[in-house]
Amino acid sequence: MQPSSLVDLLRDTPLIDGHNDLPWALRSLRSESPSEPEPDVAEPTPRFMTDLPRLRAGRVGGQFWSVYVPSDPPGHHAVTETLEQIDLVYHLVGRYSDQLGLARTADDVERVCASGRIASMIGVEGGQSIGNSLGALRTLARLGAGYLTLTHNDDTDWADSATGEHAHGGLTRFGEEVVRELNRLAVLVDLSHVSDDVMRQAIEISEAPVVFSHSSARALADVPRNVPDDVLELVGRTGGVVMVAFVPTFVTRRGAEINAIGWVEMRRLRAEHPGDPIAVEKAIDEWFGEQEQIDVTPADVADHISHVREVAGIDAIGIGGDFDGVPSMGEQLHDVSTYPLVFEELRARGFGDEELRKVAGRNILALMRTAERVAERLVAERPPSSATIEQLDGSG
Repeated sequence: MQPSSLVDLLRDTPLIDGHNDLPWALRSLRSESPSEPEPDVAEPTPRFMTDLPRLRAGRVGGQFWSVYVPSDPPGHHAVTETLEQIDLVYHLVGRYSDQLGLARTADDVERVCASGRIASMIGVEGGQSIGNSLGALRTLARLGAGYLTLTHNDDTDWADSATGEHAHGGLTRFGEEVVRELNRLAVLVDLSHVSDDVMRQAIEISEAPVVFSHSSARALADVPRNVPDDVLELVGRTGGVVMVAFVPTFVTRRGAEINAIGWVEMRRLRAEHPGDPIAVEKAIDEWFGEQEQIDVTPADVADHISHVREVAGIDAIGIGGDFDGVPSMGEQLHDVSTYPLVFEELRARGFGDEELRKVAGRNILALMRTAERVAERLVAERPPSSATIEQLDGSG
């Protein structure tokens, strides 16, 4: 049998990307230039990596939109800002309802794709967004949260970040309860950005498979937020999925070296701008913009996908580009139209049609369905948790 053309393959099995930061890019633009009109992403939009024409060119059929907010805001600001980011996603879907459709379940994704639109899911990037409240977590789930990344770049009060101070030795008791409640809500446990201890502990505690929404293999790029081989093996054994990122500093060896230097600069900037995460983010983006520009290639991404297949198996792979989450992806994988280049590279390496379909979207859909079945059982077995961080950890 002749292999399918990539156009046919990605039409029949729509590509589902695990992480796109367009909502934060739009928010940042509005903050910097409040008098400018809202960009029309139904048209080519050069200031961003993402717009609807380029998503179509990239054969994207499903997108987890990140509702990222900074990981170190005071008080409950992160909860409010996360709600605003979710509102922004709802606004996008409403404005472009002929091309986008909200999706919460695997069946929703397939229904929206069948209508010719891009299934739009919500990914909450960082445990700061729940404000140490399981009630807030349940509210985010009702609003459509499809996954919760347990941390971002800083430790939360209940979980260690890959790039934090590692104050807890992994998950606290409340952190474990967050994982259990995520399982009950059919919200995926996302382990991108967390420490190695949290990775291993969450996989052990979670009754549903976990996801890494935008991570790569540490064996190929030594970055703390990438996945070490022993965790890749656990992910494969437990039915999880690593959605491989395209970010040059996560994927290339030289990028990893620059990333390490960048964290030194990040700590300096935080000391220089205490309590002002926006200023820090702007300054670190400028710093990275001044560094040697790394061009991530389809071959670089394919190396990580091949490594995940070797260690965890073909069922453990997805795509999590992280477009609009960094200043540049380089010259080749420059925007969301370039996904087919990665699939062309994988095919050249001998990946068959069924393997390509799994990487494109079937694996993450299977994971979502498993999480939904686990949640059905857990809802029948136990009520919502009323635990608080004060009760379980004695702090908050």
